[in-house]
Amino acid sequence: MPSPALHFVPLGGSGEIGMNMNLYGHDDTWLMVDCGMGFERAGEDTRVVVPDPRWAATLGGRLLGLVVTHVHLDHLGAIDMLWPRLRCPVHLTPFAEAVLRPRLREARLERFVPLHVHPVGDRFTLGPFDLEFVGLTHSTHESTGLVIRTPVATVFHTGDYKLDPDPVMGPPTDLDHMTRLGDEGIDVVVGDSTNATKEGRSRSEAEVAAHLRTLVHAAEHRVAIATFSSHIARIHTLAKIAEETGRHVVLVGRAMKRMTDAARAVGLFRDVPPFLDVREAGFLPRETVLYVLTGTQAEPGSALDKIAQDRHRHAFLDADDTVIFSSKIIPGNEAPIAQLHARLKARGLRVIHEQDDPLVHASGHPCRDELRDLYSRLRPGAVVPVHGEARHMQAHAELAVELGIAPVPVRNGDVLHLAPGPARSLGEKVPSGRIVRKR
Repeated sequence: MPSPALHFVPLGGSGEIGMNMNLYGHDDTWLMVDCGMGFERAGEDTRVVVPDPRWAATLGGRLLGLVVTHVHLDHLGAIDMLWPRLRCPVHLTPFAEAVLRPRLREARLERFVPLHVHPVGDRFTLGPFDLEFVGLTHSTHESTGLVIRTPVATVFHTGDYKLDPDPVMGPPTDLDHMTRLGDEGIDVVVGDSTNATKEGRSRSEAEVAAHLRTLVHAAEHRVAIATFSSHIARIHTLAKIAEETGRHVVLVGRAMKRMTDAARAVGLFRDVPPFLDVREAGFLPRETVLYVLTGTQAEPGSALDKIAQDRHRHAFLDADDTVIFSSKIIPGNEAPIAQLHARLKARGLRVIHEQDDPLVHASGHPCRDELRDLYSRLRPGAVVPVHGEARHMQAHAELAVELGIAPVPVRNGDVLHLAPGPARSLGEKVPSGRIVRKR
């Protein structure tokens, strides 16, 4: 790898959903973007998996830093497990810091990991990398893309995003800024492929909020809404709906409490009452309870899994209560989620989910019209599809061809030459893979 060149090496997230870990190399120094975890099912168990960091660990002091695009665990969740092998500074936004710090504390790493906090929009330098956090709408707070400027090329690493014109929390994506970046010159986009198979645009979060409001208003008894704990905007929506309908938000699940505590730490939720602890729910009239809980993917041991089996110590549901899955079905989880739906229905519960009622959830990722819109503004010379299974990345590559942009395929462990000259694969690989960790 000649030092003047700019290289890209994904170690996770290219050819799979989850475990995002990407490296950029220039002038014999390297930058890591994201360090995420994933989950895999093994019979009745769910196991944590993280990217194999052994090649990145060989970089030593040449690894100048790890930059985190947002708080989702498939981008941040492996840091507390892998940092002892990486030992580099971590750069992240205030909300990401509030989410990561308790994880480091539990791992007894808080005193050792250098955390550098940057507001969205900040521009900072690590060696030859001139970096800019660019705010993008997604399904959590403070999601960012990353502009990576180097002496030989400028890359836009999208992270996860959508182009939501009406988010319920935070500003919409500044499309004029995207155009200005395109005017400056973007050589390569390394971009999210999750919804590249879908035409149109992702549903706006405001549309989901309006529909959930209607469903909760119509419910006569308890309502339990399962969603991703990191979906801070969705949880805020549910808090406002609870106020309007005379209900109390009762958080169920450790992950839900940790994420909302982090949100309050950075000043979110100031306009809603404190959430109730699950131990208080049993003292409330049935029609005043709004459970917000984890377990959207039927994870064994999750809050909703325990409630469905009547094994939760403090939370419970009775016949004619309503359960809403305000979430997507992640590929690979179809069978256990269907079994969970069946268990809940067998107990006389009303179950509402995305397959029957698409308005209960909105994806946080761009469909094809949003990809077209972004690329029309950035006008890159090449696109590297990442963050998706092979079919998603292939659809992303085909769309790039349609737009007259050169696609550069990649899989975990591949070494790409991004600049100078045309972006291309070098036909080389570094060690990659996955490591199973105990939960």
